[in-house]
Amino acid sequence: MKKLSGGNLRAAGYDERNRLLRVELTSGTFEYSGVALDTWRRFAGASSPWSFFRDNIEEDYPAKRVR
Repeated sequence: MKKLSGGNLRAAGYDERNRLLRVELTSGTFEYSGVALDTWRRFAGASSPWSFFRDNIEEDYPAKRVR
């Protein structure tokens, strides 16, 4: 997991083999399936990861709450 700051983000990690993105928010931890490696790289390197998450991940990929 990589620590991220901004908005409600705390950390995120990516499982390349299964294309799963795990995002830890202040409200809980969620897994997003089908996330491309390029999307993870752009998210992890974004100057504003919270904005990138809201604009490119939160509504575009199916999520499952894991914690």
